[in-house]
Amino acid sequence: MGENCVHFEHKFFGSFEDLYFRLTDTGEAVAVIKLASNEAVLGFDGIRREFMLTDQTADGQMLSKVAEGLQFVRGLRVGDPLPKEILTREASWEPSERHLRIARQRLTMQLVTWLTGNEHIFTSSEELMQIAEDPQVKKNVQLAFSEAAEALGLGRENREQVVLYIETLAKELAYIEAERDIYAEISRNDEKVQGLRRLYSSDRGMIETTDQVARLYQRALKILVDYFDQVDAQTGEILAMLKNIDNQIDYIREVRDEVHRRLLPWEDILPVWKTVFVVKSEENIARIRELYQFLAPRFMQVNEWVLVTKRGFEQAKKKPIGGVMRW
Repeated sequence: MGENCVHFEHKFFGSFEDLYFRLTDTGEAVAVIKLASNEAVLGFDGIRREFMLTDQTADGQMLSKVAEGLQFVRGLRVGDPLPKEILTREASWEPSERHLRIARQRLTMQLVTWLTGNEHIFTSSEELMQIAEDPQVKKNVQLAFSEAAEALGLGRENREQVVLYIETLAKELAYIEAERDIYAEISRNDEKVQGLRRLYSSDRGMIETTDQVARLYQRALKILVDYFDQVDAQTGEILAMLKNIDNQIDYIREVRDEVHRRLLPWEDILPVWKTVFVVKSEENIARIRELYQFLAPRFMQVNEWVLVTKRGFEQAKKKPIGGVMRW
């Protein structure tokens, strides 16, 4: 088994057929094994202590790689390849051709607006498509490539080098465009969240939860949109991007990975909320509570989260817990 795959020397890791690794809602890397009808959740720190797997051991180093890799995939098993993000800084997933086209057009239009002296950041893909098809804009594109080549010290005759730069950056920004689409879907669900908050505003049993969910949802959206705004601001300085292309690629990949880490957990939430309608129902009460359980550990401020977990601990002491064991 190659170094780029999940593998361990200690016999513990080969003793359980269904052992796999994942992150908890609070971002802790754990190993999960089945014991009869129960699941045992083993924290990496506990595994390290039990088997003396320090950072100087091969297995200790592999645990660190697995923990890092779990930021980019939903789970890992022994034998799985480690995500490319931690090996080569490439992505372990691919954007669509549509996303590549949007990224290419976004950069090209930034170049055109630079040429006309009216630099404008295009945030709407629909607006971008319409403008890109304008006959005058198409004429300006050719001129913009030549003028950019001159401004970069390449000479107007080397416009193809600018085309190559744009294509290189577009391949990186295509990932951001794909993530922007997922963000848009999350954002659309905010209308349902706010609608349910209004619907249950007079329900004493639900008002606290719906208020919390609505507030945390807004916080989640704000964190994500800030990343997109930062990237858009970078593309707005198109000549600066082309002059420092290697640094720009590093920056885009950092944002790509950070946004991907934040979007990955939403994969279970989005399909469920596609079927939610803003009506009072027992199913929607369950959906709201599930959404709260998802949002709270990720977006609640530390002091609030301490109070919630303390309250949850006090409640847990009053009743037995079955089904999951922690080590």
